[in-house]
Amino acid sequence: MTRADWLLLVAVIGSLPVLYTQFWTRDEVARYLQVQQGNQPANLIALTRDQELELDGPLGTSNVEIHEGRARFTHSPCPGKNCIQAGWLEAAGELAACLPNRISIQLLGMHPRFDAINF
Repeated sequence: MTRADWLLLVAVIGSLPVLYTQFWTRDEVARYLQVQQGNQPANLIALTRDQELELDGPLGTSNVEIHEGRARFTHSPCPGKNCIQAGWLEAAGELAACLPNRISIQLLGMHPRFDAINF
């Protein structure tokens, strides 16, 4: 390896921490909760006050709790309860879904992290 190769290698390795902090650690504060129920239009709910939501789906009612700018499923009639096991959603872009009951919740901020999420 030549001296130029070593300089290029050091420059690339040295720039990795800068690139990491610029592109991969953007945990934006969530401002809204987007609720999707089946084929209905999505509802946006501000995370400014604590509340409990009852969301109806094909299997029954799912409950979502909003507390201190966070959201989570607290009850759902689905068999696996994966939506409840997802726990608290805190950062913008985080998502939890109860697929058997056709309900999903996602936290949104001012700048979306993804163009779209399909499931």
